[in-house]
Amino acid sequence: MLRLETIICTFSVLSIAARADFKARNCSEVREACLRKGFTFAHVPQQEIPGEHLRVCPQGNTCCTQEMEDTFGQQSKLDFENLLNETSHALRSTFVSKHQRFDEFFLDLLENTERSLNEMFVRTYGKPYMQNAEVFENLFSELKRYYTGGNVNLEEMLNDFWSRLLERMFTLLNSQYVITEDYLECTSKYIDQLKPFGDVPRKLKAQITRAFIAARTFVQGLSVG
Repeated sequence: MLRLETIICTFSVLSIAARADFKARNCSEVREACLRKGFTFAHVPQQEIPGEHLRVCPQGNTCCTQEMEDTFGQQSKLDFENLLNETSHALRSTFVSKHQRFDEFFLDLLENTERSLNEMFVRTYGKPYMQNAEVFENLFSELKRYYTGGNVNLEEMLNDFWSRLLERMFTLLNSQYVITEDYLECTSKYIDQLKPFGDVPRKLKAQITRAFIAARTFVQGLSVG
């Protein structure tokens, strides 16, 4: 409330200067008003001076100097910012709290999903899966990096995941053969035509992309407040 009074006072002082044509030609009233509100200036004119160089104070005859105008402007800006910060503090605190809670929830959800998937695959596929588990570890690592603001292209990253998974599975299922890197790369290029995983990659890509774009946008919005 004190800051609001200071803002009002600042404009009141300017108003006094603006009404100089209707009052005495000396500036004692302006000087006294400044002193009462704690403004100290190196020079307050005894009489009105030309104000054609001023931007806020009257540009005719005025009791306002460039120093006074600059000080009033800086003080008004500071008081307004402080008042705005005080009134918006509760709202900002709410945004910060919601951001932390959602961020923790989503990261926990991602971690639990990775752990559950890993446990299920270990039980189902055993050693073959464990030897190739880094394919899935990299997937979740990149998903987390995207969510936390990393420069990750979701579509390219998911396409790469399915290509790497196809290469690993193709090698495991044909372990009796010597398969070169060139052959695996060629196989990956035709993954869309071969569709070894059916329609699962397309559906998962759409679901994951939609969910992670929404989650990242939401949490970034909360963090900005």
